[in-house]
Amino acid sequence: MNISAEIEKIKRSLMENGSKLTSQREIIVRVLLENEKDHLSAEDVFMLVKVKFPEIGLATVYRTLELLAELQIVAKMNFGDGVARYDLRGEDHEHMHHHLICQRCGALEEIKEDWLTELEERLEKEYGFKVLDHRLDFTGTYKECSNSECKRLNKAVS
Repeated sequence: MNISAEIEKIKRSLMENGSKLTSQREIIVRVLLENEKDHLSAEDVFMLVKVKFPEIGLATVYRTLELLAELQIVAKMNFGDGVARYDLRGEDHEHMHHHLICQRCGALEEIKEDWLTELEERLEKEYGFKVLDHRLDFTGTYKECSNSECKRLNKAVS
């Protein structure tokens, strides 16, 4: 992924909506791009941004993430742990991607394929309902995940 190109796209999107990509917002976006697979919370983003921009406040991070969510640049989601997490929306897919969430170890895996196209077509045909977006999360446990240790989680950490 070309981070500079992605930042330019986000800058254009902000400008189209009457907002600017300030230096603070750019660092927040950069942290999200650099940690794309991590589904960061606002606090996680704040801690990573603070390293690069020590003057930034947590309120600025929250406001920026909320703005990015309003503009659908990021999706705000909760995976059942009570923490709002932020996930960049990719232009390569019409809809949000899906997730596998392990209830034992908390591992999170993304599914980039859109498996719901047929269902969307059926909803439109049978109910006259045009789906604009969807997100599907599967919760369960991985075969290799035991109560005390998960190989999948350990692979992700190593």
